Amino acid sequence: MATPLSPDALVRALRGEGVRMREHGNWRTHNRNHKGPWGPVHGVMLHHTAGRDSLALCRRGMPDLPGPLCIGLISKDGTLHLIGYGRTNHAGNGSAAALDAVRRSKALPSRPGPDAVDGNARFYGFEIENLGNGRDPFPAVQLDTVERLSAALCRAHGWSGASVIGHKEWTRRKIDPTFSMPVMRGRVAKRLGSDAPGGEGGEDGPAYEPFPGAAFFAIGRHSALFTSVGRRLVKEGCGRYEVGPGPVWTEADRASYAAWQHKLGYRGADADGVPGRASWNRLRVPRS
Repeated sequence: MATPLSPDALVRALRGEGVRMREHGNWRTHNRNHKGPWGPVHGVMLHHTAGRDSLALCRRGMPDLPGPLCIGLISKDGTLHLIGYGRTNHAGNGSAAALDAVRRSKALPSRPGPDAVDGNARFYGFEIENLGNGRDPFPAVQLDTVERLSAALCRAHGWSGASVIGHKEWTRRKIDPTFSMPVMRGRVAKRLGSDAPGGEGGEDGPAYEPFPGAAFFAIGRHSALFTSVGRRLVKEGCGRYEVGPGPVWTEADRASYAAWQHKLGYRGADADGVPGRASWNRLRVPRS
């Protein structure tokens, strides 16, 4: 469960994962938020368009289903076209059991349950241009973008590959996308690699401290973890200490962490010096 990224944070996450994209018009404010809140979000939902030249359709929608129909469309050449942001008409109602599995990073049920939960409020939605007839291929460059954008959102929120779901796994009404979702989740998990929360390390490198939650970082709190965090911040050129770092979380630690958030590209309230899961995973504090 997470608060949706701001549009700027989304773009930073996508660029960080090497996604090639194009921004269209007022995509940052083009949404269906007047129909209800968007969030908290639990994962990424993938669809196929069942047609070609779908950009205008996905942006504007249809008489009985107003646009935007997704946050972004992945065209055959691997470009992600950003066309909306917020609540979009992509998922409709779906399985409460599927949502619970995504929320808990567990295996999805073999068949979706009854349509009972509003998926438009709970997922980032992306359309993939494909006829959906089982014969139209998904070019490698297109699937690479699907993998990268899914990993970008999972990395930003501290999710695993299990947070990526297909429309066909959400509701019995749909068959999209027609590629293997377990294979795609495996690709996303592989891309996340040692950056995934709770990584165990091993031959490829050390294990890292799992994110303890933002509330853990209270001014005056005592923990040996804070010394390790401070040392990593100093190593990254973000230390703002006159003395230290030490085992007590201080305003100097908060200023140092804010410098780290700025280094990652966060601004405003997203760079307040309070660790979040995405910035924490990228700091890679070694487990003692």
